[in-house]
Amino acid sequence: MGMFANRSTLRRLALTATAGAGALALLTACGGGDDAMAGHPGTTGSTHAPATTASQEPGTAFNDVDVAFAQMMIPHHEQAVEMARLAETRASDPEVKELAAKIEAAQGPEIATMTGWLSLWKAPAAEEGHAGHVMPGMMTGKEMVELRKAKGARFDRMFTELMVAHHRGALTMAKTEQRDGADPKAKELARAIETAQQAEIEQMRKLLDRL
Repeated sequence: MGMFANRSTLRRLALTATAGAGALALLTACGGGDDAMAGHPGTTGSTHAPATTASQEPGTAFNDVDVAFAQMMIPHHEQAVEMARLAETRASDPEVKELAAKIEAAQGPEIATMTGWLSLWKAPAAEEGHAGHVMPGMMTGKEMVELRKAKGARFDRMFTELMVAHHRGALTMAKTEQRDGADPKAKELARAIETAQQAEIEQMRKLLDRL
């Protein structure tokens, strides 16, 4: 199967990521660290694919945590982009619209980058629908339906609340990749995601105070 995470590995890693604060404490007590989605950093592989760009070309060593990070973050980002696009016609607050445009502009290229990595690693994309049930921060189908129906001030608040939860899920995955991943480029992207989305969470918290 190569050096990528199979279905059971992906599900195990993602389920661990959604365990919550209580499970994180237990993992820490057992020597598992304070983040979720623990993997096996000792398992590495190599790829010798032609270089694309500096931001897209992964390192020569990767493990199942790197692959699971990309497999889960891609659909996670895709949902955020879908949510952001709804704001173009449904949001009424200028700051909400500006934030949504910023999210779409940042996460679109990151999706392309991670998709390229999976191709170079000869790893499949996560099965549609499967990962969505276990990834931290993902909106349910019902929540997405309600968001699509909302407009104006109701949309502004619902979008912001849901995006805060969505970003928190991304932080969980990004922290785990930095801790347990092996590929330098994947870890670098995880750091960038954590920095950007933590700042956006703070912005959205302030935004919620006045919505």
